[in-house]
This record gives sequence, structure tokens and C-alpha cells, in this order.
Amino acid sequence: MNATDTEPTDTPAVIVRCQNDPTARIRFSDRYSPDGFETGFAVDLHADGLQAHLDSVVVWAWGPEPLADFLDKLAADFRGWEGERTWSTHHLALRAVFRSGGHVGLTWTLQPWTTRDDSWEASATTWLEGGEQMTALAAEVRCFLDRGNTPGAPACSR
Repeated sequence: MNATDTEPTDTPAVIVRCQNDPTARIRFSDRYSPDGFETGFAVDLHADGLQAHLDSVVVWAWGPEPLADFLDKLAADFRGWEGERTWSTHHLALRAVFRSGGHVGLTWTLQPWTTRDDSWEASATTWLEGGEQMTALAAEVRCFLDRGNTPGAPACSR
């Protein structure tokens, strides 16, 4: 099963599918970029018995390490690492662990409000092969996010 797919529509999207559980997937879509400093997008999280959606996750040019760079580093360490590695921005967090056999567990967590007592949180884990699938995912995420900042940019290649 591919790590990422492009939706068969004109709207660019990235779908991260779990190789072990076909019900677990994350979808980035509806990218927008009101200026050259931020990019927003919608995130859908699906797993067995779980569906969560956020309309607006925003990453900034000056913010934390870009998500694609974080994924590139995971792909480069395809031989593994100890412990967990994390990345986050408002409303979206990612935790990565390495397991024997060259598999990377990516736990995606959505949280719409970080300061409210009545906020909800939803998480799902997708398992990918280290190396090639992680490299493909990083490239797709980079293309998806960067096209929002480059008017008229060509479609990403697969």
C-alpha cells in the first residue's frame, strides 16, 4: 500500500495510509496561502471507529521546523533511532517511533483548541516503511505545502 496518494480531483491532497491497517489514514487537503508567510490546510483523520476533521491547520515560514524537513530526517534515519521524535504546530502534532523491521509509526494528533477546558483530541497511528515510503511522504508533503506559496506551480510528480 502506498504511503501517499493524490485524490482523483483537481484539488491537491496528500493521503497517508497505514500499511498495516487500511482504516487508518490522514488526509491533508484544501491548502490555502493568504500571503508568503503562512500556509493553511484541512486535516482529516480516520481510523477504525474514528473520524476527526480540522478546517484550518496553519504552518508559518518562520515557525518550527517544516513538516517536510522533519519527515526527511526520519527517512534519512531508515536504520532506526531510539525513543520518539516529535513535531508540532497549532492543532496538529506528530510523534514518530521506530520499530524493528524498519517500520516507522507516525501518531497524528488533532486538537482544535489548546486552551479550552472542553477541547477534544483525536489521534491515529499510521505505520510506514522507513526509507522509501518516508522519503515519498516527505516529498509529497513538501510539494503540497510549497505549491500554496508558489502561484502557477506545476503539479507534484509521484
